[in-house]
Amino acid sequence: MNMEKMYESMGISREVYAYGQRIEKELKDRFEQIDRTAEYNQLKVIRAMQKNRVSDAHFAGSSGYGYNDLGRDALEDVYADAFHAQSALVRPQIACGTHALAVAMSGNLRPGDELLAISGKPYDTLEEVIGIRPSSGSLKEYGVTYRQVDLLPDARFDLEGIKNAINDRTKMVHIQRSKGYQTRKTLSVTEIGEAIAFVKSINPEVICMVDNCYGEFVERMEPTEVGADLCVGSLIKNPGGGLAPSGGYIVGKKPYIENCAYRLTSPGLGKEVGATFGVMQSFYQGFFLAPTVTAGALKGAVFAANIYERLGFSVLPDGQESRHDIIQSITFGTPEGVIEFCKGIQAAAPVDSFAEPEPWAMPGYDSDVIMAAGAFVQGSSIELSADGPIKPPYAVYFQGGLTWEHAKFGILMSLQKLVDAKIVDSRRLSGR
Repeated sequence: MNMEKMYESMGISREVYAYGQRIEKELKDRFEQIDRTAEYNQLKVIRAMQKNRVSDAHFAGSSGYGYNDLGRDALEDVYADAFHAQSALVRPQIACGTHALAVAMSGNLRPGDELLAISGKPYDTLEEVIGIRPSSGSLKEYGVTYRQVDLLPDARFDLEGIKNAINDRTKMVHIQRSKGYQTRKTLSVTEIGEAIAFVKSINPEVICMVDNCYGEFVERMEPTEVGADLCVGSLIKNPGGGLAPSGGYIVGKKPYIENCAYRLTSPGLGKEVGATFGVMQSFYQGFFLAPTVTAGALKGAVFAANIYERLGFSVLPDGQESRHDIIQSITFGTPEGVIEFCKGIQAAAPVDSFAEPEPWAMPGYDSDVIMAAGAFVQGSSIELSADGPIKPPYAVYFQGGLTWEHAKFGILMSLQKLVDAKIVDSRRLSGR
């Protein structure tokens, strides 16, 4: 069976397959650039593992208090070295990226302090953490105030606005690298470094924290290499490599990491406790695979941008822009477009491909959200997934794919669903 017939047996029409093949051929040079970055980052991870003398003894789990967990401690040193940071907190007890960010903020902010977001409104699930939307246990309840400076219309940092906003109470600056559910470009590590340098020129004592979710290993540098005091993410995104079953990480300056550890566990205990329950091999091996897994997801994002941009849809980033995270947004303008796209991603999954995703009122969001992810790890967004709020401008956010080949299949299946629903005219695939 040749490749075209194989795709046809999987539900992809000849027209959709041929259209995808034309796009893929044009992206050869772009894909080679992505592979070179992955090679650099792969060596960076191996160097960190070799420096810390990782051995199979580090894969043993611990229970109870988790005292003297050598694997846990060595893994945190590996993360610190790979991110060029002083210290790290990498734990299965961190439930998700939102939890990791909440730990970083609540561990380092005290009553009377102010949190200043300088990349605009944070991701939706942080609104209740901060207290923008009322919630029990929010930073607002503990006397931490919040302000934000929006990005300029061209998505650059508003330096004048930042300068005017920083005051004697400003303890922490929040920077969100990725776009979240916004139609703005992702911030590059260079841009983040320039903003941090500007903040430090005003007050060097301000803690600069970067939400690094979806950005790990996309570039050759991470935010901690350009001045970030704290850098935070989830292990079921890029750095877990698709193998980590849960968990999150915080890397950065040692005193701030210690504060995070005291918040995650208990004052007086900090990093000394925390059992690892046999997940260490998955954490190590996932981190080892992360650069190449991220590269596959990144190719998928570039492919999706070119597939849909040429059909007239608004995409961000566009098909030619430099990439700083693995997320691709596509604006359909109608709920039906978002829903059919997500149905295609689900239908391409190795797990639960028979299910049809539907919008629902997910906790932490202010509108119904649809999520497609037939994943080996529930909710893993380094695996092939797509989601979006069912509200204007009706944009879907696509990410992941443990391999480029799976990402490609998922994107073609999303297009097939849109063609079948007559949201995309099949004649446009051949340029007619």
